[in-house]
Amino acid sequence: MSRALFAAAACLPLLTGCVIYADDSGETVMVRMDANSSITAEAAPETLRSVRFADGALVARVDSNGCTTAADFAVSVAEGDPVDLTLSRTRPDLCKAIVPEGVELRWTYEELGLTSGQVVRIANPLRL
Repeated sequence: MSRALFAAAACLPLLTGCVIYADDSGETVMVRMDANSSITAEAAPETLRSVRFADGALVARVDSNGCTTAADFAVSVAEGDPVDLTLSRTRPDLCKAIVPEGVELRWTYEELGLTSGQVVRIANPLRL
């Protein structure tokens, strides 16, 4: 019994690892749309540095370690009056760059299923 435990403990470091991949095919934007949209614990709402609507798109500034893209986020769109939008990071930025100002990410109204002039409420917390 103790040999089995020792062997299992000795093999444990061999089971960990790091996978790095590159996706040169472009970004994929994930948008969830339903009347009762909810964010799970594994995809908590991202704290935003700023958010605005400009040139037909939602523009959000978020923290970044150098590799953050719009494809790293899911945007939850809950229909109502106003429409509730929540941005949630689905993939962590594990890069090591120093990006003190963060990065701006954009989602077009079309990607979000919105029309120009539609009343929208952003549900994410803001860092002042």
